[in-house]
Amino acid sequence: MSEPERSSGGSQTLERGLRILRVLAEHPDGLSVSQLAAAMDTHRAGIYRLLAPLMDQHLVVRGEDGRHVLGAGLIELASRVRPRLQEIAVPALRILADELGATTALTVRDGEEAVVAAVVEPRNTDMHIAYRTGLRHRLDQAASGIAILSALPPRGGERTPIVDARERGWSVSSSELLPGATGVGAAVVLPGHEPAGAITAVWIDGRDPAATAPAVIRCARTIAAGLGHPTR
Repeated sequence: MSEPERSSGGSQTLERGLRILRVLAEHPDGLSVSQLAAAMDTHRAGIYRLLAPLMDQHLVVRGEDGRHVLGAGLIELASRVRPRLQEIAVPALRILADELGATTALTVRDGEEAVVAAVVEPRNTDMHIAYRTGLRHRLDQAASGIAILSALPPRGGERTPIVDARERGWSVSSSELLPGATGVGAAVVLPGHEPAGAITAVWIDGRDPAATAPAVIRCARTIAAGLGHPTR
């Protein structure tokens, strides 16, 4: 086999292994080898070969019922994703959540998607929104993605909310990911760099987004200052 062919085969194997992780992430109760083979439209022997290295690294574990689920090794890896940003952001998110009585989050960019990296729920409310870390959505969707894009140079065909957010320094969205929910976001901006992420506050009551925006902006600036840089 030539070198290009070996590289191509290796890349395909890696891609399929990563796809197994994504499929299992969508099935928290786990899947059998047969179910994984059906989900990935391949044969059982191929699934066994892909699972072996993932299980060796504790990224996937096999339960007594024969189902495979994501393993604790992923938690260890996730804890090393932008650790300084998360370390600084979470205490600031806690203060913001309790101040506003709203769920707060740190979202980072992953290509053309936005990924929730940290979520903090308020401790002083009877009802609030809860959502998980790792949640993905389009980068041009929701207050978090809009805030990140608003801190980047303009693109052709941008949505109006992105243009508006760039002009006023904060973003707002309603019912884009969850019906009835409103979110306000602000980018964590480090001069000379693309935005490190965005801070959002999300709620389901009828409060005025403009009244919430200053606290969200302060939180984003506090995080940027903690990273050793002022914000815009």
